[in-house]
Amino acid sequence: MNDKFDELAKGLAQSVTRRGALKKFGVELGAVALALLGLTNKAKAGNGACRGSGDPCLHSHQCCSNFCFREGKQGKGFCL
Repeated sequence: MNDKFDELAKGLAQSVTRRGALKKFGVELGAVALALLGLTNKAKAGNGACRGSGDPCLHSHQCCSNFCFREGKQGKGFCL
């Protein structure tokens, strides 16, 4: 356990150039954007039964986002 902490501390202590930091940041930002766009499109395309944002729902599993907002137990909700 101490070895892992020491390795982590050494890794954080190493200097990083601005170019290297910006490159990593850009790659990670691009990966997040692709993941967000790709996952929502695949979820809608792969599951014809899931409902998009704003569509009516009764249960979370009906929504592509897996989140159905309902105000009361009896009331119908909508997908977020």
